[in-house]
Amino acid sequence: MFRKSQQLYEKARKFIPGGVNSPARAFRAVGGNPLFIDRGKGSRIYDVDGNGYLDYVGSWGPLILGHCHPEVMAALRDVLETGTSFGASTEREVELAELIHQAFPSVEKVRLTSSGTEASMAALRLARAFTGRSMILKFEGCYHGHGDSLLVKAGSGVATLGLPDSPGVPSELARLTLTCPFNHLPAVEEAISRHKDKIGAVILEPVVGNMGCVPPQPGFLEGLRAITRQQGALLVFDEVMTGFRIAYGGAQERFGVQPDLTILGKVIGGGLPVGAYGGRDEIMSRLAPVGPVYQAGTLSGNPLAVTAGLTTLKILQRPGTYQGLERLADQLRVGLTRAANGAGVSVRVNHVGSMFTVFFTPGDSGIEPAQPGEGAGAPVTDFPSAKRSDPERFSRFFWDMLQRGIYLPPSQFEAAFLSTAHTPSDIEQTVTAAAEVFAEWSR
Repeated sequence: MFRKSQQLYEKARKFIPGGVNSPARAFRAVGGNPLFIDRGKGSRIYDVDGNGYLDYVGSWGPLILGHCHPEVMAALRDVLETGTSFGASTEREVELAELIHQAFPSVEKVRLTSSGTEASMAALRLARAFTGRSMILKFEGCYHGHGDSLLVKAGSGVATLGLPDSPGVPSELARLTLTCPFNHLPAVEEAISRHKDKIGAVILEPVVGNMGCVPPQPGFLEGLRAITRQQGALLVFDEVMTGFRIAYGGAQERFGVQPDLTILGKVIGGGLPVGAYGGRDEIMSRLAPVGPVYQAGTLSGNPLAVTAGLTTLKILQRPGTYQGLERLADQLRVGLTRAANGAGVSVRVNHVGSMFTVFFTPGDSGIEPAQPGEGAGAPVTDFPSAKRSDPERFSRFFWDMLQRGIYLPPSQFEAAFLSTAHTPSDIEQTVTAAAEVFAEWSR
């Protein structure tokens, strides 16, 4: 079934570390070897052996319109005729910056980059310069790219592979990064009190995607906003995953909390490499060339990525787009939960908008009727509770679903994503496959 993928993987291992260009692709968390994908169309992808799958990875989030959306592809064909990169300013960059500002009022000015990692690193450098403070506070299980200061209890691939927190990062630098458990305000208050006037920024994914999908509990984001404002630290929302996905205005629109700085990526590139960070004018004006904080990038705002992003954002503005995604997410969440409960399998389905994760956590009180967004498994609200899920059971679920044509993230600690290309019949197919898997387990 995967003969050509296996051959390519063996060849890749000769020239690429681990045979992959990102550890998230390695399938280490689920066993076996990675698939090599040949093409995608709509809600489906096809591997080099000709197998087709309903795709719930979506290039790890940016493909909110699905694969090869005809309007995005047409726009890319048009812009290819003009060139791929100039290392100079273009009109499209200004248009994308304006769209970002309109969607995120807290982003008065924005700087484009070529990746989310790059945007995170620059945003924290800017925060430190603006506040004159060296320490940052992040949350266990939140991943903000592979910058040195951020690879501390970073979740996602780091958790999946069981790596040390930050190998290769000088201990002196790591000591400037504090960590707290997600959704625990008292821990934040204690950390900031202990390091008063030293913490320049508090950074988090407002909805975590890198320990699986974990939403903020009521009052958590509001509490962080109040604490940081009181203590003079900047609040930084990493909305690389959530921006333009859980709402057009991201977590800031959905939860009504505005940070000082925002990090964006994924959807704003429409499937091409892009990142961005922005915030209040007084903060962003510290950046070169108007201020002393240096950050640059030859390919930042390149015509291809900006065109794909512009086209995607304009399509997302159409009436009913996000309501349709919510309906699909509700159908999938309830269907998966009922399928598991009916077979006596303990799961917890977390979701926000079109992000979701099926956690195989132990049940506390037996099988209960399906509840919206939940299940019979123990709740997952932070990294410790996420780690109580059963990765071996998830691995079995991943392969059993793959055999039935459903492609899920190859890790318990990664969020899955829906797109506007998914249909109610796609969801039915997925739920039916899951019901078959759970029924087999219960025999």
